[in-house]
Amino acid sequence: MNVIIANENTDKLSTLDIDVIKSISGVYEPEEIVEMFKNFFYSKMVIDVTAIKHYTEIRSYEIISKGLNPEKIIFYLPEGSSLCTTNFLVSLINLGIYNFTTNCEGIKLLMEKSNTIKDVDQILRMNKSQVNSSNIDPKISEVVAKQSYSSNSIVLGFKNVTDHAGATTLIYMLMKEINSCLGKDKSIALEIDKNDFQLFNDKNMLSVRQNEVKNAIMKLNKEIVLIDLNNSSDSSMCSDVFYLVEPSIIKLNRLIRRNKSIFVNLQNRKIVLNHSLLMDNDINDFENEANVKVFFNIPPLDDRKRNGILNDFLIKIGIINNHFSQNKNSSGKIFGLFRR
Repeated sequence: MNVIIANENTDKLSTLDIDVIKSISGVYEPEEIVEMFKNFFYSKMVIDVTAIKHYTEIRSYEIISKGLNPEKIIFYLPEGSSLCTTNFLVSLINLGIYNFTTNCEGIKLLMEKSNTIKDVDQILRMNKSQVNSSNIDPKISEVVAKQSYSSNSIVLGFKNVTDHAGATTLIYMLMKEINSCLGKDKSIALEIDKNDFQLFNDKNMLSVRQNEVKNAIMKLNKEIVLIDLNNSSDSSMCSDVFYLVEPSIIKLNRLIRRNKSIFVNLQNRKIVLNHSLLMDNDINDFENEANVKVFFNIPPLDDRKRNGILNDFLIKIGIINNHFSQNKNSSGKIFGLFRR
């Protein structure tokens, strides 16, 4: 779900065909915007820059880029304004802000894939040549709309919502199930900014830094990529993201005490109950109390065996088809603790 902050361009942004979890209108100090959304879960944020007080001053964008993740923000610039000059755009780029556009089509493209430094490199070159000193050049419009990151891989992200909800081990078991069904090395697993995967001693489970993820996906060129997002707030590389909740009383109460609005933020997300002992009636009660829908329910599993429930999960999300479900109860070999 996405956030829209608008002012003078409210009418234009209201025509965007996107899922919106929160929309506000008015003029705000950049510090106010940071404070409102620093603990708010969202996919992308569209900011009509006229909603930022002192929006012609680069300092306002510096405050926002430091307080929020600039990769998730799309800045909507008034076409033909003083902001649409190479000098100002270069200042944004130097702050790590690469997602800006002057039209709704550009917003739609950036909603799908965020820009990288390569996408805006042409603006830097134009600035060096002192080209386009007044209005935004048509070539710049092309630059801000295209993205260098593209991959044919199916990228599935997993994020723990409750503490230690089991994303790491679940990804390991899912990767094994996919490779058993579709063929060896069809999938690979990545974890962001941690080294838990090394404990599995599996060559197909790799640790990467946040800024290396997209390049790793393209370089590895696997059919299916499973990502443990850990604390990363950027899921733009993912085809789909699953939010893991362990529905024990202590885990849920600890979660609510930490963030009372957590399930509001998770509405319309794909929530997976993991390590769950809940029956159908219990799940219905959970959905009613939290006002969310549960996408899938996974009980505690033996990570040394193939588990039919994971086959069902992969069928539901379209990774494998029902052809494999007839074998989902067959037992596989126990995975070795040590590799030769």
